[in-house]
Amino acid sequence: MSYDPPPPSYPYRPPDSSPSYYTYPWVPQQEPEPAGRRPQRHAALGHHSDLRVLRSAYRWQRRVATLTALGYFVLFLILSAFAPSFMTSTVTDGLPTGLLLALVQVPVTWLAIVLYEQTARRRVDPIADRIRKQAELDARREATR
Repeated sequence: MSYDPPPPSYPYRPPDSSPSYYTYPWVPQQEPEPAGRRPQRHAALGHHSDLRVLRSAYRWQRRVATLTALGYFVLFLILSAFAPSFMTSTVTDGLPTGLLLALVQVPVTWLAIVLYEQTARRRVDPIADRIRKQAELDARREATR
């Protein structure tokens, strides 16, 4: 009795076979890339370092506005909880400090909105415009190829 090795667990493929040997006839074949095409000089937009800069600028913008509005509100809550004598003291005839600080919350919210818009104009919008222009240039270059 002779020993026969077990058959391989994968199907046999001829050494000179093309990828079409393994595909179905209705699957579209990938066309080879033309030989005369120039390599791309610029990195793809998804891998661009400006996108990271834009994300960090937008993050800074959100933090400034959020900390302005929420910081004041948290300060108001802490004063209400831990300094009730200060909050009930009167500023003018019959106007308690707590009510005055509560009314100041509306202008502080407006200030947060103004800071949000200001940081957008100063930090975020120029970066976004630069990325948009670069994307338009890349699209034009691709269209001319």
